[in-house]
Amino acid sequence: MMELVAPAGSFPAFKAALEAGANTVYVGFKDATNARHFAGLNFSDDQLARARALATGKSVKLYVAINTYPQACNWQQWTSAVDKAVALGADALILADTGLLAYAADNYPAMHLHLSVQASATNSLALKFYADNFAIKRAVLPRVLSLEQVATLCEHSPVDLEVFGFGSLCIMAEGRCVLSSYLTSESPNNSGACSPAKYVRWEESADGSRLSRLNNVLIDKYAPGEPASYPTLCKGRFRVGDKVYHTLEEPTSLSTLQLIPQLAKMGVKAIKIEGRQRSPVYVRQVVRVWRAALDAYAEQGEAFVPDPSWIASLDTVAEGSQTSLGAYSRPWQ
Repeated sequence: MMELVAPAGSFPAFKAALEAGANTVYVGFKDATNARHFAGLNFSDDQLARARALATGKSVKLYVAINTYPQACNWQQWTSAVDKAVALGADALILADTGLLAYAADNYPAMHLHLSVQASATNSLALKFYADNFAIKRAVLPRVLSLEQVATLCEHSPVDLEVFGFGSLCIMAEGRCVLSSYLTSESPNNSGACSPAKYVRWEESADGSRLSRLNNVLIDKYAPGEPASYPTLCKGRFRVGDKVYHTLEEPTSLSTLQLIPQLAKMGVKAIKIEGRQRSPVYVRQVVRVWRAALDAYAEQGEAFVPDPSWIASLDTVAEGSQTSLGAYSRPWQ
């Protein structure tokens, strides 16, 4: 059965993931060493130790994401994060930077290293490079590959593969959004992903409409009662000529329940849920649905069909209240 890997940006979210049936929970420290460096989120050393104990009690694995690219001026912060994660008993480290991979491989050869999606490895030669040089055991694939491309990688990859099953989509290179960086002057690499919350503003007009702004730039205007999404530049509505529309991408979330049989047959080892910046309610709801779906597939095999109630449940936490297969589906190819 494919491993269900759940996000946790807080201790309550961690407990929600455990209770909902995750096989693994991935977390990060409260600093720039992980790609979800939001204020108020992530784990102190004490919290991570408590999480380790809880996970062990439920036979759940704990992965630690140290997946940003270190800065030359504070390189030791990243190596210290690796040291702490190993000492606290992480089952695997999720890394992207080649220097940090070398540090972890040299100093902790028994530790399982997973290649972060931030490394953007999309072909078997790239995966072989990381396997040969750093002995990675797994790679998380970027959300830009078609289903056929994932299948090809499964045939030729020297390491296990993990793919995203549900959560936000990204049209930029993972974790390096140039649009957000341009607008806020902060790197999404180590400032909390795109659209840092401190730059987000919501305004309500007298007619009940709502405006979202990022660093004072208008991103979207929602009619009264219209579902609103977190303001990211790529999913805003802008005027082009005389038309206002989602110029780059509509707010939507990746949702792949229907692909479970195909992904399992290909040999995908793990399904990743996106959302360390999301609430415990989101984590519980999404993990619970995916636990039920993977268990149902294990029982039903080829007869597996997603339950409509699962899809409806995921739609309520999807961006723009809608989902798609993202790059997995490219009917024009």
